[in-house]
Amino acid sequence: MTKRSSLLAGAATAALAATAAPAQEAFDLGEIIVSGGLTPVPEETYGRSASVVTADEIERRGITTVAEALRSVPGVSVSSSGGNSSQVRLRGGEANHTLILIDGVEAAAGDTGYLLSGFETGEVERIEVLRGPQSVYYGANASSGVINIITRKAEPGTHYGGSVEFGNGHSVTGFVSTRGARGGVRLSYTDSRDDGFDYSGADGEDDSVERETLRLSGDFAVTDDVTLGLTFRRAQETSDYDTADSFAATADGYIVDDPVPFGTRDERAGEIWARYEMLGGRLTHRLAYQLTDNESDYSYGTPIETRNESFKYRLSYGLDGRPVDDADQVVNVLLERQSDSSDSNPDYDRQTTSVALEYRGTFDNGLSLQAGLRHDENETFEDATTWTLGTAYELPGGVRLHASAGTGVVNPSYFELYADAFGYSGNPALSPETNRGYDIGVEVPLAGRGTIDVTYFDETLTDEIVEVATGPGAFSFSNQDGDSERRGLEVEGEMAVTDTLDLRMSYTYLDATEPDGSVEIRRPFHEIGLGATLATFGGRGTVSADLRHVAGAYDDRFFGDYSTVRLPDYTTVDVAARYQLTDEVALTGRAVNLFDADTVDVLGYAGRPRSFYAGFDARW
Repeated sequence: MTKRSSLLAGAATAALAATAAPAQEAFDLGEIIVSGGLTPVPEETYGRSASVVTADEIERRGITTVAEALRSVPGVSVSSSGGNSSQVRLRGGEANHTLILIDGVEAAAGDTGYLLSGFETGEVERIEVLRGPQSVYYGANASSGVINIITRKAEPGTHYGGSVEFGNGHSVTGFVSTRGARGGVRLSYTDSRDDGFDYSGADGEDDSVERETLRLSGDFAVTDDVTLGLTFRRAQETSDYDTADSFAATADGYIVDDPVPFGTRDERAGEIWARYEMLGGRLTHRLAYQLTDNESDYSYGTPIETRNESFKYRLSYGLDGRPVDDADQVVNVLLERQSDSSDSNPDYDRQTTSVALEYRGTFDNGLSLQAGLRHDENETFEDATTWTLGTAYELPGGVRLHASAGTGVVNPSYFELYADAFGYSGNPALSPETNRGYDIGVEVPLAGRGTIDVTYFDETLTDEIVEVATGPGAFSFSNQDGDSERRGLEVEGEMAVTDTLDLRMSYTYLDATEPDGSVEIRRPFHEIGLGATLATFGGRGTVSADLRHVAGAYDDRFFGDYSTVRLPDYTTVDVAARYQLTDEVALTGRAVNLFDADTVDVLGYAGRPRSFYAGFDARW
């Protein structure tokens, strides 16, 4: 992952700015964190802990899925139940405490989490990971942080191309884009299939994932002051899965090879937006409508459609008399109306009206401040107010101190609110779960060839919603007494050792416990990443290698004595190579889990065995 200007400058182009959320205006943002506030934040002034995985890094390392890209980011735990279900946790929070966005639009709909199975990186421009409470800017379910997957947008001129790869499956991507003086449009299509492996580990039927994705984005300056834009994504996925045996005696027998069951997903999401500038750009207005509509179906269940839609209005004002895009003193105001629903029950819907205020200031002495406040008025359960404060200070010599604190919320689920089946009764009086946390870190330059960043964090979850017995065979839900504690250390660094050799590293130490002191499952104590990229063949090729070590993870046995057990530690090595046959066409190859290590993220599920791939990438 990259954090500093040397690798970010090329990524923040005007085309990206045109549709990347939350601010989707067509101007050159320079070195920024697109998702860092109600409008993009210059990276050197951002007080919160964040990482950016760029398209260049994804390409050089041969990363083909977003889930794999996230595994090397500090503070992120990815647990996969085979290859068709990957949950992401930030800083020890629950999976539904991390909000996943695609071009600033919520990837999940209703109260369901988003599974990153099959989400390919062929059209990804960058992935921004914001750690710590982000509810002021993104509302509920951004309690532990935000992951914003930003896709490629139209670049100046007309371009077309694609890529193809074969190995344990295939991936084919094609695109066409054009950008002129007043706007641009990009259309892309991806067809990917992972032939998979037997998730049960019994060398039986391979469990595959097949996904097709169509993306469209565009922006157009109607006048010098008014710009319109849109993004649209349609994805269809089919995946195999195996069944579980709750009467198993051992973990090896818990997941049973079964060639019959499969699931399907149909995702439709997009945004329409308009931006209006006044006072020479000192005052801007942005109005947007966002919609996410997902339908899922499994062999042994009923199809469920979930829907999320929101209207957002943002006013931005440059307090120092300069245009908002260049101002050192900015205030932003957000008004939002959001609703979500599920057809699993007509009562399963929620309405929220929100207002948020943000101030950002950068001063001549190297100090930067960011402060925000938000109030959510919920029609179904208790209202919530959240706050955030971040600061950064650059010392002589380039050392940068950064710190932040804030709160986040997670809304009760539909079932927790409205349940009336299987002996469960909902509790409409539930309060949102609340997370409060802080972090403090230092970023140190390495002789002008790189940086290393060390951050300590401490977060506390309160009002956790738990199941309670209300009588024989009867259950409901309540907000739990006590706190769940999560604290740890995040380290990431990169360095250009020579003109041809780059090194990178990441490390996470995490201590996450329940109120009674028991360990939280699927959150490893230690995750270490080491990587290197070597430029070869006179600069026409690269070779990359990445080592990942995971230790101290636990999981529950959903069979036998239902105890919590430690999972085996493991180490994997991935390698990738790329060679430019011409300026437009490249030959690619990679090996995943080169030494065929046994990997387990979820008890009973086998990890991916050694796999090889080769392909071509062309861009004109």
